[in-house]
Amino acid sequence: NSNINVQAINGCCYGKTNLDKGDYLKICGQEFWTFISGDEKLFVDIIEPFGYQAKIRNEELAAEYDRALNLFTQQFMNDFCVDGVIDWEKLVRFNSGKPISKSKK
Repeated sequence: NSNINVQAINGCCYGKTNLDKGDYLKICGQEFWTFISGDEKLFVDIIEPFGYQAKIRNEELAAEYDRALNLFTQQFMNDFCVDGVIDWEKLVRFNSGKPISKSKK
């Protein structure tokens, strides 16, 4: 239908900025939450559930971050350390040296 007017909106969960960007609107904070829900108090009502979920997610993230850091450290130690000491020449060559071309047979 050519009579439909579509307006793009960049919604921000927090803040107070409400800007007309020409092609789209930027709606933040209470005005954003009211726009999507029709509830003027939603921006306050969602804080406690968000806080609880954030705590759970932060604990999960911390465990995953620690796992990734351990794997990275293990790989770094395997690739660039000898008896726990960094082989700086090998590391610098890997990071900054020219690529080694493969010989054609």
